[in-house]
Amino acid sequence: MSVRLTTRKVGDVTVVDAAGRLTLGEASSSFRDTIRGLVSKGEKKLLINLGEVSYIDSSGIGELVSAFTTVTNQGGQLKLLNLTKRVQDLLQITKLYTVFEVFDDEAAAIRSFG
Repeated sequence: MSVRLTTRKVGDVTVVDAAGRLTLGEASSSFRDTIRGLVSKGEKKLLINLGEVSYIDSSGIGELVSAFTTVTNQGGQLKLLNLTKRVQDLLQITKLYTVFEVFDDEAAAIRSFG
């Protein structure tokens, strides 16, 4: 099973709800394509909701970092929401926890974009 991605707007923030497994192959490609598509449409405020992501591998982590870089280089912001314990641990082990702004509360995350 790969990752399912749905996008929705909350004010001027685009929330990407991810569910399933963010892993090498089709899942990481579809994640990358989704982010690039949003950025190319001028979306600058992206919130990635990982609450339903059951597993993420090094390729998935790589795509998160790549998405962060892509959005930041376009003058936008990318933040993470609802990390599972496993994803949180992975970000701490890889020292990426300091790179991303991470939220547990969607309303607070939306407000943080200012």
